[in-house]
Amino acid sequence: MMIKVIGIDPGLAATGIGIVSGQNNLISSYAFGAVKTDPHASQPTRLDKIYTRLHHLLGEEKPDLLIIEDVFSLDKFPQSGIVLGKVCGVILLAGHQTNTPVREIAVREAKQVLTGNGNATKTQLEKAVRKSLGCNTPIRPFHASDALGLALIGLFRYATYKQGMGRLRLSHRG
Repeated sequence: MMIKVIGIDPGLAATGIGIVSGQNNLISSYAFGAVKTDPHASQPTRLDKIYTRLHHLLGEEKPDLLIIEDVFSLDKFPQSGIVLGKVCGVILLAGHQTNTPVREIAVREAKQVLTGNGNATKTQLEKAVRKSLGCNTPIRPFHASDALGLALIGLFRYATYKQGMGRLRLSHRG
């Protein structure tokens, strides 16, 4: 059964998107990009753009699963965590409104799964994602690479998520 997973790396300036289709650990196709917002626009306008683009994408692609990087906050920059929380909120809403099952993964866990190191750098993570995809050219922006990594984890863990989560309604859409 072919599975499609969309990974999202949330950010107000740029929200990374990665789409992976495959079965178990075999990847048949992938795509990536980012929703970039105007830094001079109001926060509600920027959030609306992210929500609208993702809602449309989810409706069009009809993924079996959406994986989003979990919100984290640095002690030195608590405001960043608050803004990131708002971005995650509109992403979760888009997933809910399109009946897309959503799971959140902590960034350290994602790095550990993909590179074997929970403290991996963006470059190390991007190289691990490229290796998994069999891609020779750099994946940019890094937000898109991170999103592809999340999508890969969703694909690799799909059977576990489907079996282990009673409230997770997963079904193949043909």
